[in-house]
Amino acid sequence: IVQRVAQASVTVGGEQISSIGRGLCVLLGISLEDTQRELEHMVRKILNLRVFEDESGKHWSKSVMDKQYEVLCVSQFTLQCILKGNKPDYHMAMPTEQAESFYNNFLEQLRKAYKPELIKDGKFGAYMQVHIQNDGPVTIELESPAATVDPKQLTKLEKQQQRKEKTRTKVPSESSRERNVPRSKDDPSASSGAEGDVSSEREP
Repeated sequence: IVQRVAQASVTVGGEQISSIGRGLCVLLGISLEDTQRELEHMVRKILNLRVFEDESGKHWSKSVMDKQYEVLCVSQFTLQCILKGNKPDYHMAMPTEQAESFYNNFLEQLRKAYKPELIKDGKFGAYMQVHIQNDGPVTIELESPAATVDPKQLTKLEKQQQRKEKTRTKVPSESSRERNVPRSKDDPSASSGAEGDVSSEREP
């Protein structure tokens, strides 16, 4: 979610840790399926999104880079929410450890493509108060292009998620598991069971 703002800030534990003047506030939800391709796409879109007026006052003409405004980024896994009845489910959000690395890479790419001093952020995984003065209001929902699923390119996390889904719907019999059949390393039944579970609920 990208919002055009007059100002925005992030407070943690009563202390303001980041703030910007006019510019963009980006609320970033990272999916289990997101890759470097999606990251690069979002960086380009955010920096080139034309939501500001030009010198003559013409609307939708200039990007945040054109105007040399600031960008405040906040990681927000709740954007990956899927409702099950009235209960939020976050199975599609990337697990915390991997998401933090992805988010830091996202910030790094933004800073490389723009000016490092104009890219601000909150505190990953913290309970934050985000104060946004939406200018307009202008709120744009950006989604990365849907990637074609190629089994050979699935990440370890995606494979783990698929194994869990198969386990829920079909449990192999003991006899079939005990047969002396060589298992390939891609065989779901060859799992040691050591993979971490993807929790459906997390603290903000």
